[in-house]
Amino acid sequence: MGRRRGEWPAEPEALPGPVVDNHTHLESISEVLEPGVADPGVAAQLQRAAALGVEAVVQIGCDLDSAEVSVRWAHEHPQLVAGVAIHPNEAVLHAGVREIAPDGLEPAPLPRHARSLDDAIARIAELARDERVRTVGETGLDFFRAGEQGRAVQRESFRVHIALAKELGLPMQIHDRDAHADVLDVLTRDGAPDVTVFHCFSGDAEMAAECARRGYYLSFAGPVTFGSADEVRAAAAVVPASQLLVETDAPYLTPAPHRGAPNAPYLLPITVRRLAEVRGDDLGALCRQLRETSRSLYGV
Repeated sequence: MGRRRGEWPAEPEALPGPVVDNHTHLESISEVLEPGVADPGVAAQLQRAAALGVEAVVQIGCDLDSAEVSVRWAHEHPQLVAGVAIHPNEAVLHAGVREIAPDGLEPAPLPRHARSLDDAIARIAELARDERVRTVGETGLDFFRAGEQGRAVQRESFRVHIALAKELGLPMQIHDRDAHADVLDVLTRDGAPDVTVFHCFSGDAEMAAECARRGYYLSFAGPVTFGSADEVRAAAAVVPASQLLVETDAPYLTPAPHRGAPNAPYLLPITVRRLAEVRGDDLGALCRQLRETSRSLYGV
């Protein structure tokens, strides 16, 4: 469970044109709210976001429970499509590996982790064949909490997800934390899917240029607004407009000046405006390009 969040921020100014939140976790919002702070629910979140120019979202289920929920919501809400995968940290737990994170926290296995990693990925493969699933993700590598044994598990899980995305002809969304070189190495060795997206890109300008050269897409979230994130802003500035995406990663990574509050798709305009400033783009033109790219990748 993430850190508890305070009151919902006020609504930002609406965007001049529609965009898509390319990565959100609406099922996790209730888990991070402080007592007394209400989760308005999926329909209300989508309606609030649409009123400010965020007309669709890609809802990511990166464990067995949230993957099932994400596919169901995608059938219930036409402005929502799903992504499914086993998150790299989830893969470690399914494999029965127990490791202590640098912050001293040991992830606690849940009932779903009683299923083997092979079984978990097999279920993801079934869900990924649903017509409302538009991406395999988030998958990748997270070396912040993983020791050598966990990293080996994550690499193999990542490779299986790459193969699944290729088999189904779906885009793949990558989670990359403290593992830039290793992620690129796996993609080089196995060959990336035709559409490969780095969700919440956290590399520097040099890595961004290399990813763009390879034809990958880079999605930016709230950190592009953080005062300390000069490297991320430099990266955003060098990405070709046609390979740029935007996301919230809600309920996490709430954009400044609202850090510490819960995040949701309605706050995406803050990040879009900051991206336009960083890149020197006209805001309306940037919205049109972001919308066109999201439609071409996810059919939303």
